[in-house]
Amino acid sequence: MEKSFSLLYFLKQAGNEPKKYIYLRITVDGHPVEFSTKKQWWESRWDQEKGRASGVKQDAQEVNFFLDTLENKVFKARKQLIEDDELITAELLRDMLTGKANRKMILEIFGEHNQQMEALVGKDYADGTLERYQTSYDHTKAFIQWQYQTEDRFIRKLDHFFIEQYAFWLKTVRNCNHNTTMKYLANLKKIVLICVKNKWLPGDPFANFKMTKLPVIREPLSEWELNAIIKKDFKNDRLNQVRDIFVFSCYTGLAYADVKKLRSAEIEKGVDGEQWIFTPRQKTDTPCPIPLLPVALQLIDKYAHHPKCVNEDRVLPVLSNQKMNAYLKEIADICCIKKALTFHLARHTFATTITLCNGVPIETVSKMLGHTTIKQTQHYAKILHSKISMDMAALREKYAVATPEPEKECTEIASEPLKPKIVLPKYNYVLVAS
Repeated sequence: MEKSFSLLYFLKQAGNEPKKYIYLRITVDGHPVEFSTKKQWWESRWDQEKGRASGVKQDAQEVNFFLDTLENKVFKARKQLIEDDELITAELLRDMLTGKANRKMILEIFGEHNQQMEALVGKDYADGTLERYQTSYDHTKAFIQWQYQTEDRFIRKLDHFFIEQYAFWLKTVRNCNHNTTMKYLANLKKIVLICVKNKWLPGDPFANFKMTKLPVIREPLSEWELNAIIKKDFKNDRLNQVRDIFVFSCYTGLAYADVKKLRSAEIEKGVDGEQWIFTPRQKTDTPCPIPLLPVALQLIDKYAHHPKCVNEDRVLPVLSNQKMNAYLKEIADICCIKKALTFHLARHTFATTITLCNGVPIETVSKMLGHTTIKQTQHYAKILHSKISMDMAALREKYAVATPEPEKECTEIASEPLKPKIVLPKYNYVLVAS
């Protein structure tokens, strides 16, 4: 808190006009800042000692009422800074009165960002992206209430400590794992960078905060597990339908959003005369050319006349992602599959069990998955034990043919004539002056 604080109204000449402008001087800890109130008054009717207009006329009373109101606003702004535990300066008080102060709030900016994102859904963003940012907003709001007992917080108060405590809160109070915590922090970081670019924040509070994620091992379905799901009759139309859509993704590598939006017009003849899928990924708008395997073609034919597919011009009758994953959990239990069966696991299964394990080059797999770099594909293409076995089979056969010679005694080795040493050719390096 400041050690000294004072206010003073005074008159200042305004050119050759008979009236002078009324100025307010705010002094904090001996540092003065002054600005015009935009009001004018006569010097002959001004009480310098009181800092007010003199007399009892109506115009004098109106000016004094204005000056009293402005003074009350200064004290109210000062009180607000004390409550917010902010450093009180004459400049900040002046800027708060003139509307130039940076009083941007964290949730205010976050909310404005989400509103703009909502307006761009279907153009620049997907529904799922908006939902993640709305969830992140709710978490940030709950954390501010938990940590600071307030509804919002000034953006200038967002520092390294805030981020550390937010990460702690997500892991403990919200019980998020490390990678989920990093995702929520990444959403907040986007808002922070908006503030930095607009100079609402002097620097990036994430600068010294590590945002690394832990590697996640998602083991895809084995060939046996996939066949168990394919051959099972669940005696339930909804489970069979969910199973079919999941299997279609296992044989095409399409993510949930891409299977849901897939239209018959996106299935055409490829360079080989066979049926291909030509569709851009919803997530990145990257094209995915995918030759259709027999299983996928059979499933397309199976649902060609389904009412939902006909009415909505879709290839498959896809349910919501939440319902799909709920039914897949039930399918896993029925088929005695211990792995966490989610729709996204189908994409991993396509990358490994269906393609890489059958000798399809990773470059080809990457193109079909719609990746822009091989590094993205390596995240999905986890090497299975069966692939290691296939790669080592030829090497095992080679070493099985060659019979190693029996070990020789030390005396035999010593008696053998020494073989001449291999003399490497000498190279003359000529230095060329630059």
